[in-house]
Amino acid sequence: MTSIDSSSRDGVVLFAHGSRDPLWSQPMEAVAARIAAERPALAVACAYLELSEPDLPTTVARMAQAGVRRITIVPMFLGTGRHAREDLPVLVQALRDDHPQVQFHVQQAIGEDERMTALMAEIAATPFA
Repeated sequence: MTSIDSSSRDGVVLFAHGSRDPLWSQPMEAVAARIAAERPALAVACAYLELSEPDLPTTVARMAQAGVRRITIVPMFLGTGRHAREDLPVLVQALRDDHPQVQFHVQQAIGEDERMTALMAEIAATPFA
């Protein structure tokens, strides 16, 4: 799912691990679709570290080419593991080097946001609701 047009100056990239299973990305794409529906002025796209496409450099290049100048990268991980702690900073530095006209902001891993923790606890505590 990609919602990028030339009028969007701000963008969000949902950055996830990726999988060989094409069904794996459906929840990520659903989040992107919901953002696009609720915030149509915001460019939104998914990007994957490995095993799925598009990758982060490709997604950012498309956004930059469309005129997006501020990009927030949201690590769609439950915790700050090796990918978020080691791989992502290297990727983001390369993006900053390749796209000096773009401002990048990297959020914490989504699973570490207390709102997500509360939502996961609520879901887990009500399995038979």
